[in-house]
Amino acid sequence: MTTQTSQRTYMAKAGEVPSRWFLVDARGQTLGRLSVNIARVLRGKHRPQYTPHLNTGDHIVVVNAADIVVTGGKARKKIYDRYSGYPGGRRTRSFEEALERDPTFPIRHAVKGMLQHNSLGADMLTRLRIYPGAEHRHEAQQPTPITFGPLGEIIVASN
Repeated sequence: MTTQTSQRTYMAKAGEVPSRWFLVDARGQTLGRLSVNIARVLRGKHRPQYTPHLNTGDHIVVVNAADIVVTGGKARKKIYDRYSGYPGGRRTRSFEEALERDPTFPIRHAVKGMLQHNSLGADMLTRLRIYPGAEHRHEAQQPTPITFGPLGEIIVASN
């Protein structure tokens, strides 16, 4: 009878995995493809130390959010709606109207829908900063400019 050595699955502990800062340019990017990649980084799934019950993700700064694009006729047909719970309390807004009113809303809404719907997901969402233009106020954190490859891999942009 042979003895087997038990191998244990690595689980990160709180505060053990340091978070990094990344800068993403949304100009010309498709809303859904960009959002799913941002959600992966916020969740921490791009790291080998990924632990489902901890926030092991990184900080993301998104610039040029006003220049995000959607394919097909979604600019007119995509509807964001909310309901107050009262009769006649449904409010709808198209993608164009939402982008005009708050250019950061479509990206935040899409990424929020892709994260966990609990306090951990809310904590992950606080690491997302979205700006409508090219200016942001996180120069002190020295965010690394990145792009995403066709399979969602992180590609560090060379300056």
